[in-house]
Amino acid sequence: MKLLVVAVGQRQPAWADEAWADFAKRFPPEMRLELKALKAEPRAGGKTAAQCMAAEAARFEAALPRGVRRVILDERGTRLDTVKLAERVTHWRGEGRDVALLIGGPDGLDPALKASADETLRLSDLTLPHAFARVLLAEALYRAWTLATGHPYHRE
Repeated sequence: MKLLVVAVGQRQPAWADEAWADFAKRFPPEMRLELKALKAEPRAGGKTAAQCMAAEAARFEAALPRGVRRVILDERGTRLDTVKLAERVTHWRGEGRDVALLIGGPDGLDPALKASADETLRLSDLTLPHAFARVLLAEALYRAWTLATGHPYHRE
């Protein structure tokens, strides 16, 4: 199974790229973690937020593999703790499909793209910079995987 994080924003600070790479290399071959960074729609030129989100939605659609489980990250999504996320990871593995976790741009995600989601999760109650959200998601997925597979990384 592959966990594919698809996120708007191609240029992140070096610390975020390094942290992402560190977590991604920890995953086993049977559950790879990959990142696909999409170009943000330029906000200049009088474009509305809806126009920008629609343009980014088209980029998401082009980037998503056919048949992938779509998990939208949204502030109004389901709140999970580590144990519940580990249960979700176990469920996803049992489905046999790859999973794409979508992180929107500055304006969020297009409503039609949100409607196409298999599920919607919230990463935090806090507003997070995109670079930090990616790293936090990578760590949370790694911790959930370790818990789901019985590794001692997670402590309760």
